[in-house]
Amino acid sequence: MSHDVTIGKLKVGGAHPHFLIAGPCVIESERLTLETAQRIAEISRALKMPFIFKSSYDKANRTSISSFRGLGISEGLRILKKVRDEVGAPVLTDVHSAEEAKRAGETVDVLQIPAFLCRQTDLLVAAATTGKVVNVKKGQFLSPGEMANVVTKLEESGTKKILLTERGSSFGYNNLVVDMRALPIMRKFGYPIVFDATHSVQLPGGGGTKSSGQREFITPLACAAAAAGCDGFFMEVHPDPDHAPSDGPNMVPLHDLKKLLERLLQICQAAGKGAESDQ
Repeated sequence: MSHDVTIGKLKVGGAHPHFLIAGPCVIESERLTLETAQRIAEISRALKMPFIFKSSYDKANRTSISSFRGLGISEGLRILKKVRDEVGAPVLTDVHSAEEAKRAGETVDVLQIPAFLCRQTDLLVAAATTGKVVNVKKGQFLSPGEMANVVTKLEESGTKKILLTERGSSFGYNNLVVDMRALPIMRKFGYPIVFDATHSVQLPGGGGTKSSGQREFITPLACAAAAAGCDGFFMEVHPDPDHAPSDGPNMVPLHDLKKLLERLLQICQAAGKGAESDQ
């Protein structure tokens, strides 16, 4: 079983309740960000599910040079701070360089290492030295066992505030597949394991000048992960994903979130958290 990690006022992992990391893919505006964060917080409180708000000030890995990337680090961090202050939820954002990690670490509660950057040693070291929780997305090109090296880099850089997230593996061109064995394998490293239910259904580059996705498979994959014993769920959520500027085809519509979470929590309760690690 994973040990505890403290995120703001929350404790996750170990015997603590399953938690949710959720929010729009990218910060589009202050109003949409705050309204979405508030609604997700209301849903999570009703379900007694700890909640960390996620949104990115910059999406550096986009298919096209003309793709919308966000509002930039200064405006993005200002809005994330407002979410934390007004909604009362810890906040998470992606970082792409050592310099960004240091700056974002002054504002957010969790620094997220994107999957494509999970082996970047300087970035991992910089994130670790901020003292903030570090969530690392497993690279699409890595086996789950190789994440042990990522964990070692972070630990030897002075942190044990680590989350590990499964988000699918490359499977031919423009496709991902999820190997549920990754969850118990990475759990053996001793840290909370998160399942990214929305990026796992992405079709990278599948839209020509943008990525596509298969939203209809979010629920079955998330249900499988709940049964496999993850500690938390990562979901990009949007009030109108079909018109979102980033990752729309693989985001959860906000009006569907509560029903999905209720189903997942029922499966988690039936399966027993981390049961596979005791076998």
